[in-house]
Amino acid sequence: MDRKPRPIIVKRRRAKTESAHHGGAWKVAYADFVTAMMAFFLLLWLLNATTEKQRKGLADFFNPTIPINRISGGGADVFGGDSVFSEDVMAQSGSGASRVIPTELDRARGDAGQGDSGIEEERRQLEELLRARGGESMTMERALKHVVTRVTDQGLVIEVFDLPDVALFTGDTAEPRQVLRDVARILGDVLPLTTNALAVSGHVRAYPVVLRDNPVWRLSAERAQAMRGLLGEAGLPDSRISRVEGHADRMPVTGNPMAVRNNRIEVILLRRDR
Repeated sequence: MDRKPRPIIVKRRRAKTESAHHGGAWKVAYADFVTAMMAFFLLLWLLNATTEKQRKGLADFFNPTIPINRISGGGADVFGGDSVFSEDVMAQSGSGASRVIPTELDRARGDAGQGDSGIEEERRQLEELLRARGGESMTMERALKHVVTRVTDQGLVIEVFDLPDVALFTGDTAEPRQVLRDVARILGDVLPLTTNALAVSGHVRAYPVVLRDNPVWRLSAERAQAMRGLLGEAGLPDSRISRVEGHADRMPVTGNPMAVRNNRIEVILLRRDR
């Protein structure tokens, strides 16, 4: 009896292989990319949220040419210590001196006390003093809402201005209201801490051109004189006043020359080289 041959069945089994490990290098690259994008958008936000003066201050802070110490030092190492001959042999490049109580001859008179960095330091100190006075009472705090400071080519400007609901003077006159007297009293306490000569200038808003007698020149000069008198009553020596000026409506601070914000008095701490 013939038997049919059995078919031969071959089973092929795939060998199980482990999936290749790709590593984590892509994660590091992705994290670096996200960090760079975060830093980029943070930079864009800082450029939009800061003023030109603040950006200049940040640039100056990271500028390696700015001296760490503002006073003269006699040491040769990184600590810049003083020697007994430092007042005689070292350049007086700061706003102070190495002696605790220097004489008039030995007092340092470098550019730091006259340049932009020196005037900015004076501005910060003045603003701190004004804030300290503003915290004494609600009256002082309300008075200081009329005050801002800024630095110009002339020096440190203390600007006292009208608010929409509170004016410094009565109507279109040079009669000071109580709020201006309060501001003058604060300045009379703060300004004696400085030695700069002072200038007082008056500015007023523009009036309609149809007026027959435009009072801008007379009114700005009279208001500047009134402020000078208030500072004298507050105890500031008249010898500190270098000039009193009326600028009429020629130097508006807003786009609208008739805005009440242009009614202002400026007390300027003049630079010593002016």
